[in-house]
This record gives sequence, structure tokens and C-alpha cells, in this order.
Amino acid sequence: MKAPNGATVEAGVKMPGGSRRIHATPVPEPQTAVVQLPAEIDTTNTGLVETTLTSALASRPKVLIADGTKTAFCDSAGIATLIHAYRQADAIGAQLRVVITSPSVRRILEIIGADQLLLVYPSLPGAQADRSQAAPPAADPAPDPERQEIA
Repeated sequence: MKAPNGATVEAGVKMPGGSRRIHATPVPEPQTAVVQLPAEIDTTNTGLVETTLTSALASRPKVLIADGTKTAFCDSAGIATLIHAYRQADAIGAQLRVVITSPSVRRILEIIGADQLLLVYPSLPGAQADRSQAAPPAADPAPDPERQEIA
């Protein structure tokens, strides 16, 4: 596995039916990395997806694009993995952008409300063209003196 010098970061795991690989490739724009997600994200490969996303975040990009252009299926474990990656990115001040072209996967994200948390784009060029950047992680808000917690 290589890193921020622009080389492809590759992770692979032998699975029943053959080898599946997920690639994380820094793109020409500085501080942006793209991870190509598999055609199906489920309990059999979420560990690989999570490891690849975490590895891409290790180079501290400002933007990490999870490219689900080829993803036609994503179960709850896959969605949990994307949410975990969102939280990891947020913790380092990065922005996770998720590209989902499959109407059924987009619908699942909408039904469970994950599209309210994740930045979901209909295309890779759209995600790459967005010039917004993540804000630094927010500090804990100051306590509101007028608000009292009820035990």
C-alpha cells in the first residue's frame, strides 16, 4: 500500500469466487482522494471497504470521494461503514463525498435518512466539481445557561 505521493493505494482480500480489490487513488487536485467502491457492499466485504477508506484518510486529504458509481447494492452494514467513514473524516476536518448512481441504493439512503448526514452525489464529476471544503472539526458548543438537563 502506497500513500500521499500520488501513487495508487490498493487493498485486496481473497474472497469466495475470486479476488476483489478496491482502489484508492489520489486525483490531480491537491488534497483529494478517490476510493472506488465495489459493485456490492455487504457484510462479506465491509471490512475491506472500511480499511480502504481509513487508509485513504491516513494521508489526511481535505476531500475523500467514495465512488459508488458501480455500486448496485449496499446493505445496512455497508451504510454503517460509510457513516463510520464520514465520522472519521469529520474528526480530521475532511469531507467525505459519496457518489451513488444506483436509484435503489440512493432510495435506501433516503429512507433511513443517511442522505441527511452523508454528502451524496449522482456522479463522480459532480463530486469532483464541488469546490466546497470541509470545515475544521467543531469544538464542543458552550453550555447554554438557560438550558437545564432533567435527570
